[in-house]
Amino acid sequence: MNRRHKTRGSLFVALISALVLTSCSTGAPGSATRESTYPYWEKGAGATEAAAFMKIEIPEGATDVKGAVQVNPREDEYILSFRTGKATAAQVAKDLHSEEPLAPWGIKSTQESELFEHLGLSEPKTLKDALWAGVCPPCVKDYRRRDVAWLEIYIENLDSEQARVYLRAF
Repeated sequence: MNRRHKTRGSLFVALISALVLTSCSTGAPGSATRESTYPYWEKGAGATEAAAFMKIEIPEGATDVKGAVQVNPREDEYILSFRTGKATAAQVAKDLHSEEPLAPWGIKSTQESELFEHLGLSEPKTLKDALWAGVCPPCVKDYRRRDVAWLEIYIENLDSEQARVYLRAF
């Protein structure tokens, strides 16, 4: 092989490499725009859709029921909240089959999550004396919720009889 063929071969390889790198770095037209639109709130998805994903029955008589679905590139987040009696709230928590009982949420959150603010509610991690439990449904063999990777509940005591339940799942 002479020097001229080697030079052409090197130029050809360089050209192909440049084309491959350029095509990989720019991606499909509009992909940067599409990626930057996450997260977003799914229009028309509310408490019914969130409860269905979580396999949660909204208790009869619950009030101020709110829910939403935040669409993300990897896992969508489902949030649900309602007011109910304290005993009913405790039963909802028990139905999650968490290995740990409800306990005070003692971690001061520095994370700036704005999920429940979308519903016009305070973030449950910021509530004083809120109770918390979390569970990986497949880990505790809760096959009703096999499509749920994580489910957590916060219970805010509102008065001697009422509580607000916050549920978050993905």
